[in-house]
Amino acid sequence: MLAVPEQIAPRRILILGGGYVGMYTALRLQRALRAGEASITLVDPQSHMTYQPFLPEAAAGSLEPRHVVVPLRRVLPRCRVVAGAVTSVGHAEHRVVVQPAEGPELELSYDLLIVALGSVSRLLPIPGLADVGIGFKTVGEAIYLRNHVLACLDLAASTPDPGVRARALTFVFVGGGYAGVEALAELEDMARYAVRQIPGVEPTDLRWVLVEAAGRIMAEVSPRLSDYTVARLNERGIEVKLGTRLESVEGGHVRLSDGEDFRADTVVWTAGVKANPILQRTDLPKDDAGRLPCAANLRVKGVTGVFAAGDCAAVPDLTSKDPNALCGPSAQHAVRQAKTLADNIVAVCRGSNLRDYRHRYAGSVASLGLYRGVAEIYGVKLRGPLAWWMHRTYHLSRMPTFNRKVRIVADWTGALLFRREVVALGQIQSPRDEFLQAAGRRVVPVVE
Repeated sequence: MLAVPEQIAPRRILILGGGYVGMYTALRLQRALRAGEASITLVDPQSHMTYQPFLPEAAAGSLEPRHVVVPLRRVLPRCRVVAGAVTSVGHAEHRVVVQPAEGPELELSYDLLIVALGSVSRLLPIPGLADVGIGFKTVGEAIYLRNHVLACLDLAASTPDPGVRARALTFVFVGGGYAGVEALAELEDMARYAVRQIPGVEPTDLRWVLVEAAGRIMAEVSPRLSDYTVARLNERGIEVKLGTRLESVEGGHVRLSDGEDFRADTVVWTAGVKANPILQRTDLPKDDAGRLPCAANLRVKGVTGVFAAGDCAAVPDLTSKDPNALCGPSAQHAVRQAKTLADNIVAVCRGSNLRDYRHRYAGSVASLGLYRGVAEIYGVKLRGPLAWWMHRTYHLSRMPTFNRKVRIVADWTGALLFRREVVALGQIQSPRDEFLQAAGRRVVPVVE
């Protein structure tokens, strides 16, 4: 009589975070794992992944905002997607507590845990920043900023007060990394186009200020290309203040470390990120920066059954000559780490050997507005329209799903054939104002 092989229960894989690492890892796992081999659950407060490199174009109106987000349930049909915020992780009990938007907390159990919680904006204790600052990490913030800038142009055209007008037409971006430079460049390009249709407002009336505490912007590229970018921004009338810090922004009154003092209705904060603070509510090991210390194979050190990658993980950079070097917080690393991470999870499920993450930096691409850009690919420096085309081509290739790629190309094609749409949809920020007025409530108008 033949012995019946013992049935092995499927591994319960729990992924915390639906950003680059979380979504790309889940995508690869659902393709690689056999039916019944494992169950995959992904937890994120949002039911979509935002492709952040396209946020500047969404803010400028070159892309439809819906096309830069990927619905998780649609692309992950073999995974369970839980829309909720992680409130705590107890690895000793293999339990994660999740708070949905409404209702009681959920407790999720796991055999293998993947922490891909990413990062949040790194705010400094600057007076007034929390009250007036605008972030630039989500599609909601991109839409809000677009409407806010266009509303400021409308306000400037309609007010007789020169002080209000100057304040409305002053736009300050703090942080000279890719996010800040691209957002500023795209929005300045959009605003320059928009004022053609606004009588009484000229492009020279607009003041754009980029504040960077370091000695140069975009530290990921060579100093020569960084200097080139500053020169191109200056040619457009954009003030780039290097070695300068924002000291206060109380009541929209901007004070800089170089002694300059002025008022502005728009202050955008893109000055760095930090590991998700949720990690502090876990019993997992953390380094001095609040990240999970990982081995090169993406296992979290000091515990078993836990992997991590992306901005919340301290992953050694095996391509660096410095033995203490870590991979930087970039989408380029996150997407590639997700591939190694998924393969290693499959290896754990099948008892195979794990492999180390190793990726040599390929380069960087950045858009500086329509038909303008900078790029550095494997040491080759590109500028102008070719770099702008490389920026679009590279990020289009990284965008998940054929569906989204087609929609983005359609947006770009329409933008080539027709004029830009520069309408402010400020009502999105306060959709119930008209209803409240109809109900006899007093609504105080604000610039949105």
